Amino acid sequence: MNKHTYAVIMAGGGGTRLWPVSRKNRPKQLLPLLGEETLFQSTVNRLTDLLPPERILVVTVAEQASEMQVQSPSIPLENYLIEPAPRGTAAVVGLAAAILNKRDPEAMMAILPSDHFIRNRDLFHYLLRTAFSIASQKYLVTLGITPLHPSTAYGYIQQGELLDGDFKYPVYKVRRFKEKPDEKTAQEFLRSGDHSWNSGMFVWRADAILNEINRQMPALAGVLDKISALWNTSSHAEVIQSLWHDLEIETIDYGIMEQAERVAVLPAGGLGWSDVGAWDSLFEVLFPDMNGNVAVNSQHLALETRNVLVYGNNPDRLIVTIGLDDMVVVDVDDVLLVCKVDQAQKVRDVVEHLKKHRQENYL
Repeated sequence: MNKHTYAVIMAGGGGTRLWPVSRKNRPKQLLPLLGEETLFQSTVNRLTDLLPPERILVVTVAEQASEMQVQSPSIPLENYLIEPAPRGTAAVVGLAAAILNKRDPEAMMAILPSDHFIRNRDLFHYLLRTAFSIASQKYLVTLGITPLHPSTAYGYIQQGELLDGDFKYPVYKVRRFKEKPDEKTAQEFLRSGDHSWNSGMFVWRADAILNEINRQMPALAGVLDKISALWNTSSHAEVIQSLWHDLEIETIDYGIMEQAERVAVLPAGGLGWSDVGAWDSLFEVLFPDMNGNVAVNSQHLALETRNVLVYGNNPDRLIVTIGLDDMVVVDVDDVLLVCKVDQAQKVRDVVEHLKKHRQENYL
């Protein structure tokens, strides 16, 4: 990888759909949900042999930054970009692009969420190298995931014609981005063979995405200009505090990518990817027993039980299930969650209910 390539890890989310394990003060990216490493550590370590730590940036909020610095001390402190408050991924990407463009006008950046699971690291590296070569031609590149089933939890990307060029991996122009579909539409997308799941991983030149932000989100562009002009001065903290809270909350997908020009997609099969977005996604990344059951941090006695996830925080605690099918059981100190697998996405609604009824002690 050349000296103008960087990774930007987006690490400020709350992980509400993995409540009650993921909490406000310990969101999912800071937790060892799938093994000894936390999801954040896995994201950083996945870049080993691809990029040096000084070319890895992290955008997060202040209350998470200190723990991330402990977990991955190789990343320089000045590479942590602190959001005063979450304002969506468009603002995250814009801030990182503005700072990188000031540091290196030739900068190319890979945008990587901090909470993804990827089993095939070699293919991930190969895809990133290919994506950087495409991005050098001022394309906005997205990594798509070849669908394994008709998921309604992901947005979709429809591919158009093959992109001209001497690429070692199939690259397509993007025909359109599509929102999370209903079940029938998801089945149609799967049958069509020309749709990928939107992974939320992107690669582009910093100046190319800044040009799109300037064209489509001029208010954000104006704020970024003011912040980058004073970055690394005594005034930069005050300026970002004063301007950031008034930004519109928007994702990079809706705010920029849907109407962007020169967009390409690499549809990746075999990556072993999951966004670890909700409890049901753990079935995709953890190895079940012969009856489809998965037990984490607990002893599970399963009688006439199939396709059940049991997740605890005490490896000596025995959890017994009898006659259960397609369920999620999460047992932590102050909360017990039980739900059907196909209802796991609704855990976010529980979090909103607790906020509304001022039961913050459970968050």
